[in-house]
Amino acid sequence: MTGMSQIEIDAGGRLRISMSEDNQHDSTIAGVHIHMIGIGGSGMSGLAQIVRQCGAVVTGSDRAPSLATDHLQTMGISILFDQQAGWVPPGTQWVICSAAVRRDNPERVAAEARRLKIFKYSEMLGRVMHFKQGIAIAGTHGKSTTTAMTAWIMTSAGLTPSFVGGAVIPQLGGSSRGNHGEYFIVEACEFDRSFLNLSPRMAVVLNVEPDHLDYYKDIDEIRAAFCQFIQQVHPDGLVLIPAESPHRHALAAAASAQVLTFGIEQRADIAAHDYSLVNGCPAFNMALNSKVLGRIELQVPGRHNVLNALAAAGLSLRAGVEWEMVRHALESFQGIERRSQLIRQAEGVTLVDDYAHHPTEIRATLAALKARWQPQRLICVFQPHQHSRTRCFMDEFAHSFGDADLVIVPDIHFARDTPSDEAGVKATMLVEKIQAAGGVARHLAQFSQVIDYLEKHRQTGDLIISMGAGNVWKVTHELAKRI
Repeated sequence: MTGMSQIEIDAGGRLRISMSEDNQHDSTIAGVHIHMIGIGGSGMSGLAQIVRQCGAVVTGSDRAPSLATDHLQTMGISILFDQQAGWVPPGTQWVICSAAVRRDNPERVAAEARRLKIFKYSEMLGRVMHFKQGIAIAGTHGKSTTTAMTAWIMTSAGLTPSFVGGAVIPQLGGSSRGNHGEYFIVEACEFDRSFLNLSPRMAVVLNVEPDHLDYYKDIDEIRAAFCQFIQQVHPDGLVLIPAESPHRHALAAAASAQVLTFGIEQRADIAAHDYSLVNGCPAFNMALNSKVLGRIELQVPGRHNVLNALAAAGLSLRAGVEWEMVRHALESFQGIERRSQLIRQAEGVTLVDDYAHHPTEIRATLAALKARWQPQRLICVFQPHQHSRTRCFMDEFAHSFGDADLVIVPDIHFARDTPSDEAGVKATMLVEKIQAAGGVARHLAQFSQVIDYLEKHRQTGDLIISMGAGNVWKVTHELAKRI
């Protein structure tokens, strides 16, 4: 493993490691007519901008207009909002499908009948990455926030990066953007081994834990996929891995690129020391190879966001951003939608929404929010995501709500489940498990029931959190209207 001591740091706090030049012009995309099915999606809309800037002719379709499609149309991209019409424009050469597009989608069927080349979204991301300096953010948790932090730092520094993330970044006006800068920052998802389509110049593995067990067999198979991902990082590049990970040695051994570690109060290449809380949010001294650069005070809560910030800082310093700009950008970063997002404070009640849907995420988020807001009562409305995930992690979920005074569980959000999954796992089973673990929980099947209950029983000093990867955000948003 190569340590930070082999990296030169100039007077501006920039890491000086040479990177070989890549061809910045994609001659295989320029002039190609690309039709994108599901073009309004968070990732697809950003990809549309990027391939257009590479010289492609771009058209698309989606189910309904949105802010993303409005923006694309201002760029001159033609979009049809009738996917049942089977419209694939004459002259189309490639078709890109979002992950939500089914095989029986009429446009996809028409493209197959015409023998057009069809790409998955992740496949096209990988193709584009060959012609920019790719930065891939992987891990079971924290990808969206770290992608956003990195994009915000580099944008603040004037590097005009392109980025594709998994959540809206209010400070950057969306979840994705195509720019002319050399860097392309991508949230790299392990589901369906999508991240194996990427060959980045720099990469982060934030953590490796069991998840997506409807696709992977076990943690060994998951770790093997992450190792394969790391093998694809350019040999002249950089891989960042957590110092405290039990998989650290396996991940490091897989890399041909330079490997640096990051951690809190650890003997790590990129480290956070003297951790404390300021207004409920983390503050720490950041050090490179034991040399303290300065102190950072984040505006987003949680120990996990210190790790995210260390990773984003390491990538940005490697890209040539000066330390003072890294520090300033991290201290001004205000978070992303659905990650400990404050919805409203009114009548003594604080409403927050969060995307957490894995036991580790739940524990970390509840602890962070409790420290941030210090409520009289913490009420968590948790909508389980997938019947299969709920079954696999039932016991872990039951012990994840120790910081909650009350857990309200609506019915499980159905996604990628089989009928047998749906029939075999119910929300009431999780409620019983939480109660058996010593928690207070109740099942209210419908969101309307949850909202009515909270409106009636709320108290001054309550922190009410909607939590889950489905549409449970509707609970706090509707409650915000009522109070």
